[in-house]
Amino acid sequence: MMTRFRIRINEDIDTEVEADAPTSLLEVMEAAGLEARYHCRNGFCGACRTKLVSGSIQYATEPLAYVRSGDILPCVCHPTSDLELEHK
Repeated sequence: MMTRFRIRINEDIDTEVEADAPTSLLEVMEAAGLEARYHCRNGFCGACRTKLVSGSIQYATEPLAYVRSGDILPCVCHPTSDLELEHK
C-alpha cells in the first residue's frame, strides 16, 4: 500500500500526494488549483514562500533564499507528513 499525505492549503483546499512522488510541493499546490506565486522554481528567489502551519517537509536542495522560521519554499521541497499550509 502506497503512503499518501494529506495537504491542506488556506483551510479551503484539500489534496493528497503519494509519499514518493517526484514532484515538488509547489507542483502539488498548482495541481490542486492554487495560483501560487513563483519565479525561479529553484529556491533562489523566495517568491513562493509559504507558512508551514503543521507537518514536516524535506528539501530536495537547500534553498538559497532566506527562509524564516515557520516558512518553507515549496518549489524545492516535498512533504514527509500531512501538511497544513497558509499561502497568500
